[in-house]
Amino acid sequence: MSSGKPRKQRKMRYTASMHTMQKFAHARIAKELAAKLGIKKRNIQARKGDTVKIMSGSFKGKTGKVTKVSLKQGKMLIEGISRKNAKGKEHAIAINISNVYLIDLDLSDKLRKAKIDQFKGAV
Repeated sequence: MSSGKPRKQRKMRYTASMHTMQKFAHARIAKELAAKLGIKKRNIQARKGDTVKIMSGSFKGKTGKVTKVSLKQGKMLIEGISRKNAKGKEHAIAINISNVYLIDLDLSDKLRKAKIDQFKGAV
């Protein structure tokens, strides 16, 4: 996107295609995790099963496993992060992906493990 106008930036985000939205679904990696895996990248794709720590908002400092990632909304649902409604029923709270950082990755998928191995040494 070449325009710096906020209106055009917003429109680009709202009307972006799904493969572009996937690029927005990257979360910051904890320095310890990056050092352990040998990754020099700052951000990596957030995925179901990853463990994250919330960095801002009313749930700041809490950690949990990701249960769902919504590319369309750019948000994720995290285990244990919920709020009661007026009737007393628990509802999961959607947290913006940019407000979390990854503490631990789910490497059970061999394709994801191979992708992370590609990042080693890459900037």
